[in-house]
Amino acid sequence: MNHHHQRTIGFIGLGVMGEPMCRNLARKSGCAVVASDISPEPLRRLAEAGVEACAGIEDLMSRSDVVFLSLPSGEVVASLARQDRGLLACARPGQIVVDLSTSPVDTTRALHREFAERGASFVDAPVARTRAAAEAGTLATMVGAEPEIFEQLRPLLATFASDIALCGPVGCGQVLKILNNMILFETVVAISEAMAIGTRSGVDPTVLYDTLSKGSADSFALRNHGMRAILPGAFPERAFSVNYARKDLRYALELAKDLKVEARGAEVVDGWFQAAIDAGWGENYHPVISRLIGQGPSR
Repeated sequence: MNHHHQRTIGFIGLGVMGEPMCRNLARKSGCAVVASDISPEPLRRLAEAGVEACAGIEDLMSRSDVVFLSLPSGEVVASLARQDRGLLACARPGQIVVDLSTSPVDTTRALHREFAERGASFVDAPVARTRAAAEAGTLATMVGAEPEIFEQLRPLLATFASDIALCGPVGCGQVLKILNNMILFETVVAISEAMAIGTRSGVDPTVLYDTLSKGSADSFALRNHGMRAILPGAFPERAFSVNYARKDLRYALELAKDLKVEARGAEVVDGWFQAAIDAGWGENYHPVISRLIGQGPSR
């Protein structure tokens, strides 16, 4: 990369995770940051950090050396890339586009090929952890990229992520993110089942989780989702909702199906997510499925 001019970073998608990531880039990267979002509010807030609003995708692409995307789904990423005067049409040789969202592996690899035809790089770097971690700059990111592109991106990723893993070529970051979430969701089912069975057997729920956390059943999900959400029955909105979790799980199930793996555990979770959506809890924090698991058979 040429260092004779200040690099400019573009950021598209300033939602729950995007806004704090963009703010950290502006504060710590030493680069100029320009951004775009359909909502004016985050752009107004980010102006205080020196982030400049763009007129649109064309404007942003023409000014940026590296472009980060933080969008709701792979479908949105693909449509933004392929639309008239979209990311692909505006891409130029040497430009790097980084997808921070969780997207299907085949979409990611197809976009990589399409950007390569224009001499540009499209890589995946989906992020994990919470909004608080995004604000603190302590997200985890799983990257699918060529090693030399990864080295160029690492200092930028380090402005908002404290754990940065190169998982392999493009698409491998998505594989890891999707599997990470699949394992988490399956574990949440297990700890919900334990809570329902244990409490009905007369065990105090606090004692239940505390004791399990000292045995081989201990896990991040038990200490985080179990103790902080399922135990107090706290399933707020604007957290990682059932609807979003279900999207990530569908990506895992599609991948399993494509690769002829029988992912029965993941299918069970999908059934609980559907039940939670049917119960009107789609916008609630995803461990809300524990409410249903604790209800017993509905028939």
